[in-house]
Amino acid sequence: MARKELPDVPLDDRQRARLRYVAETSCAGLQVLVTRDPALAALADIAWDVARVKVVSPAVVTLHVDELRQAQVYRPADLMGTAFSAEEIAPGGEGELVAFFEQAEGDRGMAFAQRLKSLANDGVLWRRELLRDGEGHPVALYVWAMDGRTLNVAFLRTPSHRLEGTLARQLLFMLKRLGRERGAQAVRITDPFLSSTAMTAAGADGFTEDESGFTALLVDVCGPAEAVSQTAAEIAGRMRRSAPRLNACVSPEIASVAERVWWPAKLTDTALPSFIAPIKPRWSTELFDVPAMLVPRDDVLGISREHVYYRSSGHRGERVPARILWYVSEGTSGQQGKMVIGCSRLDEVVIDDPDTLFSRFEHLGVYGHAEVRAAADVSGKATALRFSDTEIFPVQVTHARVTALAKELGLRWVPPMQLSKISNELFQAMYEEGHRKT
Repeated sequence: MARKELPDVPLDDRQRARLRYVAETSCAGLQVLVTRDPALAALADIAWDVARVKVVSPAVVTLHVDELRQAQVYRPADLMGTAFSAEEIAPGGEGELVAFFEQAEGDRGMAFAQRLKSLANDGVLWRRELLRDGEGHPVALYVWAMDGRTLNVAFLRTPSHRLEGTLARQLLFMLKRLGRERGAQAVRITDPFLSSTAMTAAGADGFTEDESGFTALLVDVCGPAEAVSQTAAEIAGRMRRSAPRLNACVSPEIASVAERVWWPAKLTDTALPSFIAPIKPRWSTELFDVPAMLVPRDDVLGISREHVYYRSSGHRGERVPARILWYVSEGTSGQQGKMVIGCSRLDEVVIDDPDTLFSRFEHLGVYGHAEVRAAADVSGKATALRFSDTEIFPVQVTHARVTALAKELGLRWVPPMQLSKISNELFQAMYEEGHRKT
């Protein structure tokens, strides 16, 4: 990383002492420095440019305690293990983004830059995030802030790019995950200049449109359909909206749609089936970045919300829609194996000859042509399982813990050697364990 040079400004001993406060804040791993000293506040641009430390007044702290607390635990990072990276927009950096993200009349040139800049000074602690590709080019922009239990998104932009549609869908999923992490019950996008690509992606992802923008509910309940829909109705009611009431009799198709629209909701008493699939660390690393890779993943694979898993064509009772848990079946050097790492939505099961499967799903899988061919059985056919919206558990559920959970339910747990159906009760137990507060 290149060394940042100190801006050429006159500094006396007192100002240098104030800069030491900034340096100490940065070295402590913090991003916010609170002060009543106007001379220190005058160094805010330097503090940000050199050390990425926000210098703010006590009034801001009083108004935005929760947002500032979240800022301390947030760190820009690589995106899904790819060469894409996230960073905050530096003050004064709005102008360079005009060519990438301006949209329509009323949102061009200085109008766009000024609106983006105004969010840094309007009394709300907006987080202005920028995604860059591996070559450093801006590929997505989103600006968000918490308003009670709602994550508000004032900007959501993707420029013309070969992955624009994929990026838009990934951004929406990122915002839902972000909202969930911060206890939000809804994500509301108020950007009046959303692209047609972003609007299409939002509609497909369960966002509903009204005069204020696009809104999606976040129903963080894993349980019976009635409990999930009751929580959804309560959240919707507080937002002066409505939500359908569901029960255990709904079809798997409706249950799956509900889980997508109300993500991260899980309806555990419906006919929507649950499966568990073993996966070797080599493939889980490339598909899910678990264990984390030392080099960036393929951009198309990493940024996509859809992936493919191959196996032989023998019938395992799988059907769609369904849920699927991922079980890392062995360990690697220095890594613990035999654990459940996350879950996905199973969208499609395709049985065909390996060449056809590889041609169709190459961009969504990590198998090479030879591996897909090797997955075929004596019939010459292989199976591709297309799945989406993988949710990596904050807590990895070890083999020993799964065994204990199964025993509590009166079940016998045998590590899966192949894709296997499990009870929804065991799915719920493992899912809740994966999200256990540590």
